[in-house]
Amino acid sequence: MKSFYSNGKLLLTGEYVVLDGAMALAVPSIYGQSLHVETREDELLQWTSLDEHGAIWLDITFKLSEQNIFPTTIDDDISIRLLQILNAARQLNPKFLSSASGYTITTELGFPKNWGLGTSSTLISNIATWANIDAYKLLELTFGGSGYDIACAKALGSLLFQIENDDINNKKKQIVTAVDFNPSFKNHIYFVYLNQKQNSRDGIKQYRDNASNASSSIKTINNITNHMISCESLDEFEKLMTDHEELISEIIKVTPIKKRLFNDFNGSIKSLGAWGGDFVMVASKNNPTAYFKSKGYNTILPYTEMVKN
Repeated sequence: MKSFYSNGKLLLTGEYVVLDGAMALAVPSIYGQSLHVETREDELLQWTSLDEHGAIWLDITFKLSEQNIFPTTIDDDISIRLLQILNAARQLNPKFLSSASGYTITTELGFPKNWGLGTSSTLISNIATWANIDAYKLLELTFGGSGYDIACAKALGSLLFQIENDDINNKKKQIVTAVDFNPSFKNHIYFVYLNQKQNSRDGIKQYRDNASNASSSIKTINNITNHMISCESLDEFEKLMTDHEELISEIIKVTPIKKRLFNDFNGSIKSLGAWGGDFVMVASKNNPTAYFKSKGYNTILPYTEMVKN
């Protein structure tokens, strides 16, 4: 049996504007997803996906041939998306899934699907490793996006991610640089789940609809990102979080989450990734658990229980 593993992800800075060349700070999460591959004698691909409790959330069988992958039954969007990913992987590597043997595949999530830590990106990364193809190219053919989540999937620690666009050849290059982001005040940083999953593609569309003034803000966002990595005090970090929120708010025309839901909170709150769902990052001198639970938000993870260092 072959096994593959990829980390989940969090985008701490540069959300949205990373698509237009901004430098973004990202961290791999402790939580991730595994993919296990066993060969079988027939020409079937039996795919089973398990959630964080070991319960089956996807169970589908495909029939393999040298030219095609045929679903035996397929009647939901998730199965259709999986078929798209497998066909895209074969497009990038025609030898993938083209042998006479079949496979039994089991995926195991280490986090709830609705957390937004990368159910899709960890799958893309694992399939790309299995198929011996470029994960960024597989992402481009399927979900799209900046690719920072793919960078996090195999990262050993925090990283800077930036897209370099080659407009002449209509290509883009992902630049990934490992950084030592390990703030001395990390025990004052928390991640709070907002009780709803946010669709990244919807967030990107919203950004594109309002991004005419983004270019002027990218240099400032880059400065904030660099200062976040090097700053040595919690007070300074909180100010940088707030400044970043205000800039992105101006670009996408959305009210920052603290002003909208937590205006009485004594500390800083920053959206991560597409605004409106998934996790937010919280910086506070005092443990904010009681505050957020009183508001109905019960998933509060300290930095050291979320981020892989």
